[in-house]
Amino acid sequence: MASHLIGSFQLMKSLNRTLILNIIRSTGGISRADIAKRTKLTPPTVTNLAAELLSEGIVVEGQHGPSSGGRKPILLKINSRQFYVAGIDVGISKIRFALTDLDARVLIRKTIPVQDSPKEADIMDVLIQAIRSLSSEVPKGKLVGIGIGMHGIVNSAKGVALYAPNFNLKNIPLKEKLEEEFGIPVRVENDARAMALGESWFGNGAGAADMICINVGHGIGAGILMDHKLFRGRHGLAGEIGHTVADLNGPLCTCGNYGCLQAVAAHDGLKRAAMREISFGRKTLITDMISGDESKLNGALIYQAAIAGDELAADLFRQAGRYLGTAVTNLIHVMNPSKIIIGGGISKAGDLLLDPVREVVRQRALDPEAKKTPIVASGLGDEAALIGAVTLILAEMFSVQYKHQTELV
Repeated sequence: MASHLIGSFQLMKSLNRTLILNIIRSTGGISRADIAKRTKLTPPTVTNLAAELLSEGIVVEGQHGPSSGGRKPILLKINSRQFYVAGIDVGISKIRFALTDLDARVLIRKTIPVQDSPKEADIMDVLIQAIRSLSSEVPKGKLVGIGIGMHGIVNSAKGVALYAPNFNLKNIPLKEKLEEEFGIPVRVENDARAMALGESWFGNGAGAADMICINVGHGIGAGILMDHKLFRGRHGLAGEIGHTVADLNGPLCTCGNYGCLQAVAAHDGLKRAAMREISFGRKTLITDMISGDESKLNGALIYQAAIAGDELAADLFRQAGRYLGTAVTNLIHVMNPSKIIIGGGISKAGDLLLDPVREVVRQRALDPEAKKTPIVASGLGDEAALIGAVTLILAEMFSVQYKHQTELV
């Protein structure tokens, strides 16, 4: 009975502490009295927990706030440069690393190419060596966590990359091996979901409780937020919209099915459509730009041709946008989000891609409000998954997550 009471007390203390931290972070500076008012905690509880946070260096006292009479209150704020987070974006051809402060400001960046057909040991060696390099740049004990955005299917609870299709690797125990190596928390998430979390904290999704972030690059995936929380589905497959059918008579996808959205609207779909039109004799700047070398053809080159006035290149983005718009319309009808954010390499085409998406939604969504669902580009651009990986750690530090609290006490 006594141990149960002690555990309950520690749990409540942990929840209250996290609640206070989140309010300090979200406000940018707040007095103890205002924390008590917002949280309904007693002033002594706030004072005691604030003292703990101050002694640990997580929080510092800042400037004085406005006074309604008497002494001006001292504002508490997060000591963002006292601790650091490592973020990792495991892509198809490269792995990007960042060292950030607690405001997700990037202090150091590092990019390492991935060799063809890497083995699990190769990936782990790259990760370990790069994290060692980053951690050597900060005082010992100041790196508080490692967040990883990983392409493919991820078991986020166990921190395992269940299937990384572009590496053809399965069951990579990222969390286990890196926590064993560095002795700090490691959180692993699918890259699209990490991107969605990053956008909700630091990008164009700020303030949106229900949001879908779509990553359009070599593949297509979506991160879904419901009531500010990531939705993963029963087996972690939620958001795999790249493998929903866009064209029953479409081309073969890497997953083995035909006509997947990814096969017609992602990188390889654009490339395949361009080469088909060129083989039919269609005149285009792309022909001269690749000089017969198909390996040069990618989304960036097609975009360059489009902004130079090439009609085929513009048509390719319009067609990809219409396919994507159909998928977005389906998502709106199923999830009814307050906002859709589109990121990834192909999204760099901007309105060439997004305008057709919006047009399809206006034509096909059920009611006037659904037709007006905001569809915007990523606010974090190339670093969306990287900042999202960092946010995996920050979200655990600063958000009240009841299901994890027993582990944190």
